[in-house]
Amino acid sequence: MSFDPYIHFQGNCREALAAYQALFGGELHIMGYDQMPDAPPEMKGSPLVMHAALMVGGRALFASDFPPGMEGDPQKAITISHTAATIDEAKRIFAALGEGGAVVMEFQPTFWSDGFGMVKDRFGTHWMVSSPWRQPG
Repeated sequence: MSFDPYIHFQGNCREALAAYQALFGGELHIMGYDQMPDAPPEMKGSPLVMHAALMVGGRALFASDFPPGMEGDPQKAITISHTAATIDEAKRIFAALGEGGAVVMEFQPTFWSDGFGMVKDRFGTHWMVSSPWRQPG
């Protein structure tokens, strides 16, 4: 059993997941609202995403756009945590996620890792990026 995050966007899910795929790699599957069986006429040709899955390393990041007419807060109460294989990779990913976003905590050494930082990306998703963890002490 695993728990995989499912995040919601306000019309830019397709762009966000494409950016995450460019950064992390993996296989991206996207299904639009216009692909629903018996989709209502207003959904024909809609760019909105009904369901997406970015499969990376045996895990999934699921996402969608909020349906038309439904309001919601984008990613205010969730943070996606990513531990990179090396500190250099962690620095690269942190910098890429920060482009057009906002740094919450600068990438820096901590007592549990040689590098850790928090950032809100340009899509509104919060991230914690870390180099490999180590035992404190």
